[in-house]
Amino acid sequence: MELYFATSNKNKFSEALELFRKNGSVQIKQLKFKHNEIRSDSLEEIALEAVEKAYRKIKKPVFVEDSGLFIESLNNFPGTYSAWVYKKIGNRGILNILKSRNRTAVFRCCIAYANGNKRKVFFGECSGKIALRERGKKGFGYDPIFIPAGKKKTFAQSKELKKALSHRYKAIIALKSYIFNKK
Repeated sequence: MELYFATSNKNKFSEALELFRKNGSVQIKQLKFKHNEIRSDSLEEIALEAVEKAYRKIKKPVFVEDSGLFIESLNNFPGTYSAWVYKKIGNRGILNILKSRNRTAVFRCCIAYANGNKRKVFFGECSGKIALRERGKKGFGYDPIFIPAGKKKTFAQSKELKKALSHRYKAIIALKSYIFNKK
């Protein structure tokens, strides 16, 4: 089976490819997909709208992923605007905003899958906190400032930690389980 991941983010594609490589019956391919994403406070709404457009474009099984960093003391900001905020102010901007605030945060992910007959969504979540400073060189985006609950290292300090606890990995595993169990 060929399965397309509609994303222009090479880092997200690499993570998904690594997980699907462990089972050779599904060949994952990247669909470099750019479109004007809708504005919404719902990851699910954004992902479902995008997967509809991606499926209409290629007419093959496809999934999209939308994720965000939700910081409690900032009323869940940046949330669904995480990519935009990261481009504008980066990790240092987030750290500056949080100087004397509660650092509790949650990474959330929604994957929407379409195959022509069905639309299905899968979720992943990782609770934690924002570090006091950037730490680590692995990963991308907010990985250098996110520490999963009960851990001392950021995702950028430990690829193994990210694989075990990441919001995206959890959602991809749920998608993978659905695909392999429906056969």
